Amino acid sequence: MDRVSSTMKQVSNPLPKVLSRRAGGGGLEAERESFERAQTVSINKAINAQEVAVKEKHARTCILGTHHEKGAQTFWSVVNRLPLSGNAVLCWKFCHVFHKLLRDGHSNVLKDSVRYKNELSDMSRMWGHLSEGYGQLCSIYLKLLRTKMEFHTKNPRFPGNLQMSDRQLDEAGENDVNNFFQLTVEMFDYLECELNLFQTVFSSLDMSRSVSVTAAGQCRLAPLIQVILDCSHLYDYTVKLLFKLHSCLPADTLQGHRDRFLEQFRKLKDLFYRSSNLQYFKRLIQIPQLPENPPNFLRASALSEHISPVVVIPAEASSPDSEPITDLVEMDTASQSLFDNKFDDIFGSSFSCDPFNFNSQNGMSKDDKDRLIEQLYGEIAGLKEELENFKAESTRGAVQLRGRASELEAELAEQQHLKQQAQDESEFLRTELEELKKQREDTEKAQRSLTEIERRAQANEQRYSKLKEKYSELVQNHADLLRKNAEVTKQITVARQAQGDVEREKKELEDSFQRLSEQAQRKSQEQAEVLETLKRELAASKQELQVVQGTLESSTQAGAEQNTRIASLEQERDRLSRAAEQHRDEMAALQAELQQLQDTLSSEQENSRTELETLQTQLRDKESTERALQQRLAQEQLSLLQGTAHEAERMVQDALTRMEDPAHISCTGSADCLLSRTLAASECAERLRDAHSKYLLDGAAVGSLLPCLALFAHLVSDTLLQGSATSHVAPVEPADRLLELCKQCGSAAVSYLSALQDPGTVASADCSLVTACLGQISAIGEELRPRGLDVRQEELGDLVDKEMAATAAAIETASARIEEMLSKARAGDTGVKLEVNERILGSCTGLMQAIHVLVLASKDLQREIVESGRGAASPKEFYAKNSRWTEGLISASKAVGWGATVMVDAADLVVQGKGTFEELMVCSREIAASTAQLVAASKVKADKDSANLCKLQQASRGVNQATASVVASTKAGKSQVEEKDSMDFSGMTLTQIKRQEMDSQVRVLELENQLQKERQKLGELRKKHYELAGVAEGWEEDAAD
Repeated sequence: MDRVSSTMKQVSNPLPKVLSRRAGGGGLEAERESFERAQTVSINKAINAQEVAVKEKHARTCILGTHHEKGAQTFWSVVNRLPLSGNAVLCWKFCHVFHKLLRDGHSNVLKDSVRYKNELSDMSRMWGHLSEGYGQLCSIYLKLLRTKMEFHTKNPRFPGNLQMSDRQLDEAGENDVNNFFQLTVEMFDYLECELNLFQTVFSSLDMSRSVSVTAAGQCRLAPLIQVILDCSHLYDYTVKLLFKLHSCLPADTLQGHRDRFLEQFRKLKDLFYRSSNLQYFKRLIQIPQLPENPPNFLRASALSEHISPVVVIPAEASSPDSEPITDLVEMDTASQSLFDNKFDDIFGSSFSCDPFNFNSQNGMSKDDKDRLIEQLYGEIAGLKEELENFKAESTRGAVQLRGRASELEAELAEQQHLKQQAQDESEFLRTELEELKKQREDTEKAQRSLTEIERRAQANEQRYSKLKEKYSELVQNHADLLRKNAEVTKQITVARQAQGDVEREKKELEDSFQRLSEQAQRKSQEQAEVLETLKRELAASKQELQVVQGTLESSTQAGAEQNTRIASLEQERDRLSRAAEQHRDEMAALQAELQQLQDTLSSEQENSRTELETLQTQLRDKESTERALQQRLAQEQLSLLQGTAHEAERMVQDALTRMEDPAHISCTGSADCLLSRTLAASECAERLRDAHSKYLLDGAAVGSLLPCLALFAHLVSDTLLQGSATSHVAPVEPADRLLELCKQCGSAAVSYLSALQDPGTVASADCSLVTACLGQISAIGEELRPRGLDVRQEELGDLVDKEMAATAAAIETASARIEEMLSKARAGDTGVKLEVNERILGSCTGLMQAIHVLVLASKDLQREIVESGRGAASPKEFYAKNSRWTEGLISASKAVGWGATVMVDAADLVVQGKGTFEELMVCSREIAASTAQLVAASKVKADKDSANLCKLQQASRGVNQATASVVASTKAGKSQVEEKDSMDFSGMTLTQIKRQEMDSQVRVLELENQLQKERQKLGELRKKHYELAGVAEGWEEDAAD
């Protein structure tokens, strides 16, 4: 009662105010008119042509109006009268207000706004033709609003402000991995539109000036608050959904999701950082900062490290124009009017004019009942005002407490993260301290031994310096002596050649003279011997003569014979005397001839000496000419080496420049291609080192150095560009290291090529630093190779059997599912739909049976190939030996099984009425292509006369016929359905037909544009599939071999 009395004191006369307000309302129509008038004023104030930010109080009035009327009919009725297509600023502020309504307005705002989606699209295309001012901004913002409406229409569980708990997020996907997969793609598209608007606004501002404090800058920046709120939730939900998908699907399947998330993570982090530095946002919103590195989805425990970004809007600085209490009280007049209506229903309409009979004609005073009613009515009015104040204060306090709680949660998460980092750092520092202590002890021990070693090394150094000086002198002297010796040797060689010719002639003459002398001596000796013999015979004859004379007397006949013998001996003596005389004459002639030869030899020696001097002069001239030619040749070789090295340096420098080119950012590459390029560059560097060593030993070997230089520059440049392209698709940390190593490798290559151009440093040039960088790049490339493709050769045999068995199982499962779908269709469908479904499912069943027969035939042929080709080896060894063929079989089997599963899913959707006939035709053709791949892989090593091969080819023809049957039945069913669903234009007016015609033309243009884009996408997909298949099958290695 005390409280009631105090309230009565505060509200002195509440009843007249209520009565006057009720009397002026004029019923529900007047209240509705008053509400529409207030909304019209607020909307026109919020959406005007002035280039200033939308005031918060006007936007909040529009939001409360949607909650009051539970929809947005009034908002659209006012907006439709605004010239949004004629003023870009007006359209921009409309987008801002409409974005606020979608986020904070009533849930029916979306339903009331969907009908205007086409008008927003037309307006977006119209504003997209303007490249300056607000034109592009309006076009992108309208696209974002349409994307937001489409997202919430497809996912009605998501509220407009995107605030959901983890349990609600799981319920939104209905615990189905396909729904989560599709939801993630839609969130990526949604976030892409948000980031596109973010970047376009920033690019339209001149960031060199303080644009955030100007009215024009704030007009452009104000809508980004809503974008930041949306982006923080979308980023958080995307991270959680990706972790959930990685727990259910293989990592290779989600590679595209990870690449797209990484790109959006970098953009969002940069935009959050740039926004947090603007003065305009610092007083309105607290922008969270994303982590340095993106989450590692391949590690499930990384989800616990994820911190949801929290955007805090301070309550006391929500807007410079906020008027929370007054506006809320004014907007609650509708609640007061509802209370008055209820009062009329209870007490009657007569009380509505004068419930307490103040103007009664009888002039009676108020009785106890009237006083009680007046007292209760006053108490109700006071309590209502107090309740309104209490609600306003509680709302304000709740907002402050929620902001403070969010801020504290963010600080707590950050402190926990810092605490964990500090613990890790302290543990690391403790371990490092122990290692440093051990190193210090080892260092002290080594220091003592090092002092002794240094002393000895100093003494050895002194001795070495002296020996080096002495050795240098000896080397110099030896080099001088070698040069002099070479010159003297050449001169002596020429002189010796000429002197040798003279000596040979002299020796020939001396030999001939010696021969003649020896002949003369032999003849003289023979004559002397003959003469001596004759003397001995003469002495003997004399003795015999004495004997004969002694016996002469005894025999006359013996004397006569002795005389005859003496006469003959005398004749012989005369003959010998004549011969000796002739020999003396011949000796005199020979001596005269010898003297003549000696004179000729002296003249020839004089001529030879003259010719020798002439030859020595010519030799010196020739040597000087050769030295000049050698110097010229060395200069030309050096000039050629410098030119080649300069071109190679320019090639490598061009590669480094292209790495920094923004146009190169879109280029991507694979780790396998990077490894092949790195290996080729390393081998070329080794050959270049050998050629450089040979060139230093022999300058004439420059011919082998120049091709190595050109190839080295080409391969290094290719490696740098391939490394840069590979870093664009790699995780952040390996990508940064790879990019840094590529730059170091390029700088080292440029330094090496520059050293080759300088004659003073060509001998000290070394490419070992380039080789080391290439090795590190190769190591990072090995880390980036996809691990899922690495299958050991000993596992290939088991993998082939598993894949073939899995393919057969998939086909059987598909056949069973088709039979089940056919049974359901017969039970639930009738008429044309039943006929179409039976025809399609029957043809699909025939196709599955044909594929089953083909798989069995392929297994028989494969078994025959293994048995005929393995010899004494086991099947696993045969598969390991023919790993390329085995991998082709595995790939073909996977493709057949996958195609069967996809075709069954497509058929299921067609039967349910959710799929398209074209998708089923594409799936059947894809299965035919996959079976053709399996047949081709099986035929590679098969005997052409094999019976199993004939069976396989026959089964392949059966698959093609079954595929044609599926396509034909699908086309026929499509035709029947289209004939059934033909349009009826008989009830349409001329205006409606014209409208439909324009819509059809627009739809035709859009479909043609989509068809062109899809064809381009199909071409890119086929190209990428070919590249990936080449990497997996090793085509690049075969081409390199």
